[in-house]
Amino acid sequence: MDPRLAPVAVDAMGGDFAPEAVVHGGYNAARKGLPVLLIGDEARVRAELARHAGWESLPITLRHASEVVEMADHPGQAMRRKKDNSIRVCFEAVKRGDACAMVSAGNSGAVMAGGIFVLGRLPAVERPAICSVLPAVKGRPLLLDMGANVDCKPVHLVQFALMGEVYARRVFGVARPKVAILSNGEEESKGTDLTRAAAAALRRSGLDFRGYCEGRDLLAGEFDVMVTDGFTGNVALKTMEGTARAVTDLLKQSLMESWRTKLGALIARPAFARVKKHVDWREIGGAPLVGVDGVGIITHGRSDALAVENAVRRAHDAAAAHCTGEIAAAAARAEALLAEGEPPACVR
Repeated sequence: MDPRLAPVAVDAMGGDFAPEAVVHGGYNAARKGLPVLLIGDEARVRAELARHAGWESLPITLRHASEVVEMADHPGQAMRRKKDNSIRVCFEAVKRGDACAMVSAGNSGAVMAGGIFVLGRLPAVERPAICSVLPAVKGRPLLLDMGANVDCKPVHLVQFALMGEVYARRVFGVARPKVAILSNGEEESKGTDLTRAAAAALRRSGLDFRGYCEGRDLLAGEFDVMVTDGFTGNVALKTMEGTARAVTDLLKQSLMESWRTKLGALIARPAFARVKKHVDWREIGGAPLVGVDGVGIITHGRSDALAVENAVRRAHDAAAAHCTGEIAAAAARAEALLAEGEPPACVR
């Protein structure tokens, strides 16, 4: 099915503000010509759609799912026991070709589990990863993994780098992505056994591998793909979110201290608005799930209509890139790259 015409399956029941915010976001996406398939409790979804005039004439279709994965549910158990949950039904729509991609603001572990159970891993991919798009000073760098894989081996980091490079090139149009491994220093001697082994393999990969990057580089935009284990990636992402909130609150307090600072804030309001839009996670459109045989986008649990609309747009773009085959081919190189650096068996 042509991704330009096929709908994106949207989990209408996922997220803190579902189904209201999710349906509203899907409606807004459809108004801009992006087909959507809303999946969830059909009666509730129809009730939300009824609040939006003219939805019947838009490229919106509905599919019923009788169950919901709650945030407290164990991801794997939920996929096995709740066969008709909205996340799983979204992935099944992609599997059957009824949708070109899926979007969910629900339980991220369940989305990962659903992608693996229903779509399956791409050939040679050991562990799919959640790929976060960062609001950097320039560009839109990718950080992976951001939480799906807490304990990693060198082969996993190498695959993350190879898959992320393809995604940055094919979906974001970066001609030659600059790739780095997140570490505690730029020197080759820094890092851990894990990062050093992965870095050695990536130096032989033919990618534009720049070695190690540090935490201060995450939002600078000097690298297009940065890889790490899921534990470190998730901590880094949450730290950035918390820092952004703290800086915003401190700035507001300072600007309200006197009439001079209030006047300055009024004059600078357009600039503040541009910065806010640039760093707003809702504008980014969610985190791609790379390494499964299809397109899935995980968006924030607090997603509102704007976040959902942008996630649908991101999903359409990823599906239109047709890059799953190239991602699989890239991931298949990881074992050989690591083996090239091992001593012959006779001297081990």
